[in-house]
Amino acid sequence: IPLSDPRSGVQSCMPFFRSAPSCDNGVLPPRQREQLNAITSFVDASMVYGSSPGLASALRNQSSPLGSMALNSRYWDEELPYMPFLSRVQAHLDPCGPRNSSTAGASSRSALRENTTSCFHADSRVNEHLGLIVLHTLFLREHNRLVKELHQLNPHWSPETLYQEARKIIGAIHQILTWEHYLPRVLGESAMSQLMPRYQRYDPDVDPSIANTFATAAFRFAHVTVQPVVNRLGPDYTFNPEYPPLPLHHSLFASWRVIQEGIDPVLRGMLLSPAKLQTAGQMMVEELTERLFQAQGGMPLDLGALNLQRSRDHGLPYSSWRQFCNLSVPNTMSDLAEILGNFTLAHKFELLYGTPHNIDVWVGAISEPALPGGRVGPLLSCLLTRQFRALRDGDR
Repeated sequence: IPLSDPRSGVQSCMPFFRSAPSCDNGVLPPRQREQLNAITSFVDASMVYGSSPGLASALRNQSSPLGSMALNSRYWDEELPYMPFLSRVQAHLDPCGPRNSSTAGASSRSALRENTTSCFHADSRVNEHLGLIVLHTLFLREHNRLVKELHQLNPHWSPETLYQEARKIIGAIHQILTWEHYLPRVLGESAMSQLMPRYQRYDPDVDPSIANTFATAAFRFAHVTVQPVVNRLGPDYTFNPEYPPLPLHHSLFASWRVIQEGIDPVLRGMLLSPAKLQTAGQMMVEELTERLFQAQGGMPLDLGALNLQRSRDHGLPYSSWRQFCNLSVPNTMSDLAEILGNFTLAHKFELLYGTPHNIDVWVGAISEPALPGGRVGPLLSCLLTRQFRALRDGDR
C-alpha cells in the first residue's frame, strides 16, 4: 500500500488469498496451475438451493410435507418469511454480527443489531449486499409459494417431487431472466444475434464448465456497473425519509437492515435505479476501491486491486485473450489507443505497464468502449457470449 494511501498507516499490504488449485491427477509433467470453481456452473438458481447436496439438504425444511425451503424462526416480514440464519456453529465467522453502534443509526436499530448476530444461510455471497439478500429472499418465497400450488394440483406428489419440480421452475425463471432480459442489454441486440444463435437443442459435446477467464475477469465487469449508493423507496416509489439512500459500504453484510425494514424498500429502489454507466474516467466507484468492507471494522479493501491481482494469480493477460477472440492484439501504445478510442487512457496504461502485453485482462477488457446498444466492448462481448452459449447448449 503506497504511503499516499490513507490505509498505509494501518497495514503495509492488502490481504490477498490465492485461489485454490485443482488437482493434476498425477499427470507428468505437471500442467499449468488451474483453479477450482466452487459453485455449479449451470444457471440453475444455485444461489437459492446451494451447489452441493449437503448445503441443499441444509437449506430445506426436512419435516415439511410440501418440500418447502427452511425459514427464519425468529423474524417475519409481516406475514412473509425470511431466509434462516446461520447456525450457532457457523456464526463464529459471521461478518453480520454486532459492530460499532455508531454506524447503526437509531438506538432501536442498534439494539436490533446486537440481537441479530447472524448472517442469512444460503449461497456464500448472499449477505454481501442488500440487493443479493432481497433477491435470494424473493426466490425463497417463490419456491414455497410454488410447492403449495403444485401440491394442490398434484396432491399425490411426495415432498421430494414437489421440491424438485419447484426447483426446476425457479431455475427456468432464472434462465429466462438471464438470456431473454439480461444478456441482450449487456451485449446489445446486434452482438446478441450475431454471437448467440437461437437455441436448437441440448448438445452433449458442449462443455458447460465455467471458463477460468470468465469467472476471474469477464463477469467481473459488473463491478464497474455498481452505483455508490443503494436507493430505497417508500410504498409510492418515491423518496421516504424512513428509508434514506445508503452509502454502498453500509449495505454490505447488513442483514439486520432487512430484518428491520423488510425487503420492499430495497426492491423498489432496485427497480427504479439504473446500473452505473462505466466510462474511461470512472471505472469503479470509490465505495468499492476505498471503502470495501469498511463497515465490518477491518481495513477497507480495494476491489479493483483485488480483481487485478486475481488476473495475475490465474495468469490471464489482456493481449492473449484478444488474440483468442480473433481480435487485433495491441503491440504498441498507439495500437492500444486505437482499440480503446482514448489516447489519454492508453498513455496511463503505458506509464503503469510499460507494454500492452503486461496489461491484466480485467482492466483491459473493461476499458474497451461499449459496442452499439450494449454495455461491454468487443473482448467482453466475446468472452461472455462464448460462456453463456456453452451454458445454454451444454445444459441437458
